[in-house]
Amino acid sequence: MNTLLKNSISENVKGIEISGIRQFYNKVALYPGAISLTLGQPDFNVPEKIKIAMTKAIEQNKTTYTQNAGILELRTEISNYLGNLNISYNPEEICITVGGSEALMDTFTALVNPGDKVLIPTPAYPAYKSCVKILGGSVINYNLKEDFSIDFDELKKILENEKPKIIVLSYPSNPTGAILSQKDNKKLFNLLCKYNIIVVSDEMYACLCFKENYYSIAQYEKIRNKVILIGGFSKMFSMTGLRVGYVCAHPSIMDEIMKVHQYNVSCAPSIAQWGACEGLISCMKDVDYMKNEFMKRRDYIYNKLKSIGFDTNLPEGAFYIFPSIKNFSISSEEFCEKLLKEAGVAIVPGSAFGSGGEGYVRISYAYSMDKLKLCMDKLEQWVNSF
Repeated sequence: MNTLLKNSISENVKGIEISGIRQFYNKVALYPGAISLTLGQPDFNVPEKIKIAMTKAIEQNKTTYTQNAGILELRTEISNYLGNLNISYNPEEICITVGGSEALMDTFTALVNPGDKVLIPTPAYPAYKSCVKILGGSVINYNLKEDFSIDFDELKKILENEKPKIIVLSYPSNPTGAILSQKDNKKLFNLLCKYNIIVVSDEMYACLCFKENYYSIAQYEKIRNKVILIGGFSKMFSMTGLRVGYVCAHPSIMDEIMKVHQYNVSCAPSIAQWGACEGLISCMKDVDYMKNEFMKRRDYIYNKLKSIGFDTNLPEGAFYIFPSIKNFSISSEEFCEKLLKEAGVAIVPGSAFGSGGEGYVRISYAYSMDKLKLCMDKLEQWVNSF
């Protein structure tokens, strides 16, 4: 790149990197026969009733712009779905976005001024940090315990000393598979009541909570005016490429998020909105089936890793497991490079999820059981020869 072009690029953009998840996914092509367990993309097809609904929408010429916030029918169904989780947002407090990614970027853009402090867990999905850095915000990390639950002693000190503007929560978690317990949800609520802080709660994997009861900071009416919830259908209905997400917020915040959304994309794709709407009406049994299958895969992966000798927590949500590799005495990047080159298995180094992820690797079990078994056998053989 010549000097003129190089000097034209935003310093904030130059300061971020391509996601480590995608970096390792892209490396698979360099190794013929290698198998990837890198992406969070369910291997199930989109439910048939969603396909039919989208086909009908095309036939009925529902291909024009929708309201900026999205079709009312879908926002109403989202409101009903969240209500079943004891989360209360009315349709006017919901905006349909182009995936959860747009919802996150719109939210941070509406909130973050240069220099604003944003509290992000580590390890965590890398987009949080990158979005904040693009906007010139200052990222402060809060560490998690060994079971990936919140370290409340540390969090309280950071809130007292740093006085951040925003805190990001991510449950069920990518990359750890951890969920928010009832006890921690209550402790978090009591703590956040004491501070003037906005909460961005990424709950993209809410439908894949393996416990009977679901807990979210958005369930507390007392602080709902400062809680922003992010969700979507990529994982719920296995429709990653159809790009439908949503953001929920109190009107005083939603009005500002809507400005960003309007000038960013105008509206989410109309056809996909009608598909997601039908999904919420007719396809929750499909979601239950997928969740049960993920639980079977989770159990297999967990037991296999333990038998090989890995130290790992049992995930309670999403479709990731985050085993420790600290006994190997090499970095997570080196571990994954060697595994790919020598065994033909691609997983993601924990360092891709922040400093708190070093010493771990992320394995996605959003793949068929046959593929998981093949990869675990290759991993076991490789570890035994390490």
